[in-house]
Amino acid sequence: MNNLKLRTKLFLSFGCVVLIPVLIVGVFLTSELRNMALGNALEQITANVDRVKKRTGEMLNVPLDIAYRLSNDSRLEEAANHRYESVYDVVQAYWDYPDFREFVRLYKEISSIRLYIDNPTVLDNWEFLQADAAVTQEAWYQTALAQKGLVCWNYIRDNRNGRYYLSLIRKIDFLKQRTTGVLIVNVNTERLNTILDQETFETIIVDENDNIVASNRADTLGKTLDDIDFKPLSPLAGQGPADVMIDGKPSKMLIDDWHPGGSLNSLRIISIFSVGSIVGEPNRILSLASMVIISALILAIILIYYFSRLLTGRMLHLSKHISKVASGNLEARLVIDGKDEIGQLARQFNHMVRNINDLMSEVQESNRQKNATLLKQNEIKFKMMASQINPHFLFNALESIRMKAHSRGQTDIAKVVRLLGKMMRKNLEVGNGRIALQSELETVNCYLVIQNFRYNDRLAYELYVDPAANTIQIPPLIIQPLVENCVIHGLENVMDGGMVMVDIRIENEMLKVQVSDNGIGMSAARIEEIRQMLDNKDDYETNNIGMRNIHLRLQLTYGPEYGLILASQSGYGTQISFAIPLRRDSYV
Repeated sequence: MNNLKLRTKLFLSFGCVVLIPVLIVGVFLTSELRNMALGNALEQITANVDRVKKRTGEMLNVPLDIAYRLSNDSRLEEAANHRYESVYDVVQAYWDYPDFREFVRLYKEISSIRLYIDNPTVLDNWEFLQADAAVTQEAWYQTALAQKGLVCWNYIRDNRNGRYYLSLIRKIDFLKQRTTGVLIVNVNTERLNTILDQETFETIIVDENDNIVASNRADTLGKTLDDIDFKPLSPLAGQGPADVMIDGKPSKMLIDDWHPGGSLNSLRIISIFSVGSIVGEPNRILSLASMVIISALILAIILIYYFSRLLTGRMLHLSKHISKVASGNLEARLVIDGKDEIGQLARQFNHMVRNINDLMSEVQESNRQKNATLLKQNEIKFKMMASQINPHFLFNALESIRMKAHSRGQTDIAKVVRLLGKMMRKNLEVGNGRIALQSELETVNCYLVIQNFRYNDRLAYELYVDPAANTIQIPPLIIQPLVENCVIHGLENVMDGGMVMVDIRIENEMLKVQVSDNGIGMSAARIEEIRQMLDNKDDYETNNIGMRNIHLRLQLTYGPEYGLILASQSGYGTQISFAIPLRRDSYV
């Protein structure tokens, strides 16, 4: 971005701040508006299906009720199963049983009723019919006989007029005669279509074989779903909505599988609307809005181009004067009208040039004073070096004292002085690296010999060291300060019999160090106070050699789970121990 021109940045800013958000909002609103329209349509289509289902159910309850009544009608059983001796007897029986005709006359929801029976003495009068071979081979007839009184709904042909009807089909068992018949009640198709004609969306009722048994589009009645170029875009479930292609147009479809009266098979109520008809108005509104937005964006681009030229012209004028100052012309003065940021920048530029001139004078004076200060600092350093004490002078002095004591027969004093010098030299030479355990123990031994010389019979000590541990590398000065702590604090008030013990072992791939004394010991409260001091990372100086220093160095080197462990009891001495791993050089 820093390599782009200001005009380009303005256009990019416009694109990021205005153009892209407008496009995102436009796409979002377009999608939302379209989804709202489709959602409203789906709500309407759902209400449409529920309404059709309710009204159709009320209509189909009529043939269901008729079928139930006829299945328990003893007069029908007598008329269907009586063995007639003459045509006159048959005709007379038909006149004596007018129930089929009365039901058709009373209920507009049905168009006809017929009963198929196996009685060779009856005559076919389109109400009582012989079940011939052609009828008995029909799938609906076979299904009805196979069921125990369950109702089936099928779209079948009525041979009387050749038309197809949605028909209730039910097997009737004549218990007294031990015979059966198949009852068919044709639903009034015109009445059924009248229900669908009141709906806004295209609505059809389909049987289980995809036959359209009712529709509010007359050209689809009697056809199948395949005949109307019905192409599902995804597998159809029992319920909708689903995406389909009908007559080459994308559409939405809601399907409701329905078993009227607990029937064996189902009817499907399908409500369909074309997506184009629903989103047409939103698309028109969006097209108009898009034209307005595009016009506004073009106008904004023109204005940005004009203002960018004004802005970049003033910036170029400022840039030329900056180049003059950069070339060494400190007398340049910039004149730019206006009180905006560029005008303010021009005034600050003139002020900066004046300050540069003043600062150059101050720098020259500062350099002169700096040279004088360096001379004084070098003189002070020379004097400090001259006053420093050479450590070798101290060691030489101790060696002279030792030799003088030895020459006068004071071998114990000479030994102590030699050990003191050795101990001081080791402490001065110690660094931040690792040392062998044997070297650390030499310092411990020197310290104990010196303290034994000091206290005489008041102090004794024991060192037990596993020989395999002598070469192990450990941080320096982590054992000697513990021994010193025992001598100074543990045995300070012990008049005789004081004992310091150092026990170093290798167990379970760990180096275990234990320093103990038989001194005055510590109370539980004091032990807790020391433990809190060891774990507290604030308010304590960690540079001095001491218990806290050792505790922190062990944790920093080997990990937070390592450190000092204290155990003590008043009057019974104190024990300080720690353990470090043999195969772990540092904690990460």
